[in-house]
Amino acid sequence: MATRPVGKAHRQNARHESFLRHGNYRYLKLASLMSLAAIVGYFMVDAQPRPNGGSLIGYTLGVIAALLIMWLALLGVRKRAISQGNWKLKGWTSAHVYLGLSLIIIATLHTGFQFGWNVHTLAYALMMAVIISGLFGIYYYVTIPEEMSQNRAESSQADMLGELADIDRQLEEVAQPLSQPFVGWIQSAVTKTKITGGLMTRLSGQVKRDATARALAKIREAISTAPSPLDEQLEDVASLLERKSVMLERARLHIRYKTLLELWLYFHVPLTFALLAALSAHIISVFFYW
Repeated sequence: MATRPVGKAHRQNARHESFLRHGNYRYLKLASLMSLAAIVGYFMVDAQPRPNGGSLIGYTLGVIAALLIMWLALLGVRKRAISQGNWKLKGWTSAHVYLGLSLIIIATLHTGFQFGWNVHTLAYALMMAVIISGLFGIYYYVTIPEEMSQNRAESSQADMLGELADIDRQLEEVAQPLSQPFVGWIQSAVTKTKITGGLMTRLSGQVKRDATARALAKIREAISTAPSPLDEQLEDVASLLERKSVMLERARLHIRYKTLLELWLYFHVPLTFALLAALSAHIISVFFYW
C-alpha cells in the first residue's frame, strides 16, 4: 500500500508545535481527568465530621499531590537530558504545565479547605506561589522565544556582537582622514558605547547617554549646519553610526528577553526548593506527630 508523503509544511508544523498543544493536548486531558476524579471522590466519600487532610480521601489526595510535586520538580533535571520519542523535553514541559495546574484542585481538596498558621498551610501557600510564578513562566516561554527569533532575524547573539565589532572597525577606518572634533565623536562611539548595564538597564533595553547616539546626533548636526567638502565622508560615518544604532537596539532587546527568562527562574526555582522543604516538614509532621 502506497504511503502518503509528508509535506514540508506538515513537518514544520510538527517541529514548531507549542508545548501547550503537545500530543493534541494529551496532558491537558490527563490533568482534567485527574482533577475531575479528585472532585468526584471528594464529594462521594462521606468523611466525618467533614472532609479534611486526615481523612481517607484527604490522605489519598495528599499522596497524589506530594508525588506530583516531587515529579514535577524533576523538570530542571530533565532539561539537561533532552531525548527523542514520547518523553522528549516538549512533552515533559507540557506535562509539567498541565499537571502542575491540576494541583490547584487536588491539593486544595486535600486540605478540606482547612487553613491555619502552621506548616501545612505554609506548604500549600508555597505551592500556590510556585504555580502562580509558573503561570508567568508559561506566558514568557510562549511569547518571548518567538519575539527573540523575530528580533534576531536568524542571527545569534555572537553574530550580532560580531557585526557590531565589524562596524567599529569601519568607523575607525573612515575616521582616520578626519580632524577633531569628528575623530573624538567617532572614537567615543567605538570605545564608550555600552551594549548593556545593570539589571534595570537590561530589563528596559535602553542605555542612558548612549555614546553612539550622541556621536550620530553630532555628525548629523555638523552636516546640516553648513555645506562642507567633508559632507560625503560624514554621510558615510552617519550611515555606519545608524547601522550600529539599529544593531545595538536589536542586541539590547535580545538581552532584555534573556533577562526576563532568567529573572523568572530566580523566583520560580527558589520557591520550588522552599516548597519541597515545607512539603517534607508537612509529611514528617503528619506521620510522626499526628
